Amino acid sequence: MADLIVQAAVKDALDDQNVASDFYDALDEEVEELLEGAAQRATDNDRKTVQPRDL
Repeated sequence: MADLIVQAAVKDALDDQNVASDFYDALDEEVEELLEGAAQRATDNDRKTVQPRDL
């Protein structure tokens, strides 16, 4: 899957923290798993639209 996060936005959100370069890859993987789970829940409920409740 494509890169799902924007590194600059993550850096801004973690204001006073340093961010390791490999953190972005790990975060991207977590987001991908979250999206896959939400998509599966929508499918399991006979919907093509992913909704907030699927998270």
